[in-house]
Amino acid sequence: DLPGDLGQLENEGSLTITGRKKEIIVTAGGKNVAPAVLEDQVRAHPLVSQCVVVGDGKPFVAALVTIDEEALPRWLESAGLPADTPVSEVRQHEGLHAEVQKAVDLANAAVSKAEAIKVFRILPRDFTEATGELTPSLKVKRQVVHKTYASEIAEIYRS
Repeated sequence: DLPGDLGQLENEGSLTITGRKKEIIVTAGGKNVAPAVLEDQVRAHPLVSQCVVVGDGKPFVAALVTIDEEALPRWLESAGLPADTPVSEVRQHEGLHAEVQKAVDLANAAVSKAEAIKVFRILPRDFTEATGELTPSLKVKRQVVHKTYASEIAEIYRS
């Protein structure tokens, strides 16, 4: 039993790590970051549905953000765009980015500079139970999100 890790013993006797009891991200610089503090703050923004903080073993903390599909039409109209425009078409939009940046700035104010979200990506769709990113109680399955959006995460740290 590894401290803090959750695992599953397979029939062949091998152990599969399935998650962590207490979510802590350790950056490449050795900084321990509790993602829940940041995620809760970002999620508090009316336009944000979900936020997953990443950065384990990486040089800085980043976040994957999904947009609330019920709040999006109001924002689209205020930006002069058709209310039925999908997130996937506006996720690079300057105005949407600026709105999510406000939520990130607020979250960053609650933590030290080393723990702050340096970069975020708006994902093309929200997480759902059907796509496997959410549990039946609507908690985010981090390992599934990390796997599904591995290329987005890699892109954040490429430059």
